[in-house]
Amino acid sequence: MKKKNLFVKISDQFIDTFKWLFDFKDWKMLFRSIPGTVTALFVVSVVVMNLMASKTIIMTNPSWLGITGGLLISWIPFLCMDIVVKTYGAKGATKLNILGLIINLCCIGVFQLIATIQIGGSPDTYKSFDATFSQTWQIFVASSIAFVLSGISNNIINVSIGKLFKKNPDGKLAYMTRTYVSTALGQFIDNFVFTALAFLLFFKLSIGSTLGWTWLTVLGTSAFGAALELIMEAIFSPIGYKICKKWQREQIGIDYIKYCKSMEKRKDIGRIE
Repeated sequence: MKKKNLFVKISDQFIDTFKWLFDFKDWKMLFRSIPGTVTALFVVSVVVMNLMASKTIIMTNPSWLGITGGLLISWIPFLCMDIVVKTYGAKGATKLNILGLIINLCCIGVFQLIATIQIGGSPDTYKSFDATFSQTWQIFVASSIAFVLSGISNNIINVSIGKLFKKNPDGKLAYMTRTYVSTALGQFIDNFVFTALAFLLFFKLSIGSTLGWTWLTVLGTSAFGAALELIMEAIFSPIGYKICKKWQREQIGIDYIKYCKSMEKRKDIGRIE
């Protein structure tokens, strides 16, 4: 009987998630509600971050640390996600993640197409352009997987920690704690999954080389990235907190939140968890 109940619970959760994912009214209301500046900053930073991830800018010897260019701006998407999670919930922020992923994939496709097409002229003239915008599949696949996993992890951890602050969930301490912890862990997951997949797995399988990366490099980079992200959060999270309070005062996103709560009353998925 217990096995049946567990199966039914998992089945219902899967069905609810499917409904939420393909609820196009939810998508439309969400992105009408999130101020365009935040959405634009998130999407642009994701595209640029993945372009910059193609270059390793620091590699220590012995190789305990490797830094890609993408790490320098990877804190921006997490800052945007923290703001969106606080106002719209983990599932709303996850849809922002999905939008960022889709736009990034479209941009990579366009970059690759432009880099491939060459009719007339000398191909040598555009070597620098091609090298910059033509992304290898190893980087492309690894960064996409890491982006989705770290984003979902960040959103869930953020909300879970917020629930611990029952007396003052909207206070500054609650906001700082949830953003610091979720961002540090999310950034660690992002760096670990990306570097492990791209260099230790995909490059090793495709060209027989890890390009100097080892498990020690992956762990060192992941830890360094989490620490760097934490520093950036400490600097910019007060701004994020002020933005959230301003949105709360101005009731930004209130129509979307009401819609989510109405869906919850219909015994649908917990939309704003």
